[in-house]
Amino acid sequence: MTPTAEKPEAKSESKPETKAETKPAAPGAKSEAQKNLKSIPMEEFQKKLGSSSNGLSEAEAKKRLTQYGPNEIAEKKEKPYLKFLTYFWGPIPWMIEGAVILSGVVRHWPDFFIILLLLLSNAVVGFWEEHQAGNAIAALRKQLAIKAKVKRDGKWIDPSAKELVPGDVIRLKLGDIVPADARLLPGDPVEVDQSALTGESLPATKKPGEAVFSGSIIRQGESEGMVYATGTDTYFGKTAQMVQGPESVSHFQKAVLKIGDYLIVLAVFLVALIVAVALFRHDPVMGTLEFALVLLVAAIPVAMPTVLSVTMAVGARLLAKKQAIITRLSAIEELAGVDILCSDKTVR
Repeated sequence: MTPTAEKPEAKSESKPETKAETKPAAPGAKSEAQKNLKSIPMEEFQKKLGSSSNGLSEAEAKKRLTQYGPNEIAEKKEKPYLKFLTYFWGPIPWMIEGAVILSGVVRHWPDFFIILLLLLSNAVVGFWEEHQAGNAIAALRKQLAIKAKVKRDGKWIDPSAKELVPGDVIRLKLGDIVPADARLLPGDPVEVDQSALTGESLPATKKPGEAVFSGSIIRQGESEGMVYATGTDTYFGKTAQMVQGPESVSHFQKAVLKIGDYLIVLAVFLVALIVAVALFRHDPVMGTLEFALVLLVAAIPVAMPTVLSVTMAVGARLLAKKQAIITRLSAIEELAGVDILCSDKTVR
């Protein structure tokens, strides 16, 4: 018998285990998940949110607050020094700055310091008044901040609405503003005014299991709901994000820019004419610059920026005392120029 050659055993090479890479969710995945939360059965809804009719614990609520962020629409805050520098940018400030430089060139130091002082005072007064108006508005917002009735650790508490997180159980009663998107838990139906969101003039009847949206108002009934979306993830938050774009130039700003452009063109034309005549007559250069400086200073409405900004800032502060929030000072002039205000029955 011929010995049969034994075949070598195939060695199984052990490949290093690779972790499955988690792909980032598609842009629309989050909104699709929220749509599902709005329509899935309540048992599955509570399971996905990891909550129950007893609400969350305080520790879990704090953890989720870190994860989801506060229940508010973040505002873009401009840095104070950048805001202050904007008062030195524009047609009229450019003319004043040109006069400062020209007076320095001809060494008219009294004019130099006077014009510089006016330029700085315009910026300081305008910035300070807007800052004060902003403080008044911030205080009003703090005063008008709504609170929510929330069940935490099995007890009802009244935290600020911005502390709500998905999974919280809230109580809604007559006159309450719904603080976040939620689905009603088993109980009685409620009448909800959604005119601010949908334009519907009549309250909508919401039964247990149906969704109520942030910003709507309870007009009849009382119920409990479980929050599933907060902040910019709410129906109202998404709408607010859509309208948050680059600010359009108001009629007031257009008018100021038009005046500034007209004065710049006129001043440059006259200065050029003076220089041309001076060169033709062989007048001394310093005398020509002095004459040009006088003309430039006379053409500048030095106090106009300050008067305009102070007037509107004072108006904003007066409106804030009447609990009217003004986010842009130019909006005061826009509304003041309205002759006819058309509204429908949904406007309150």
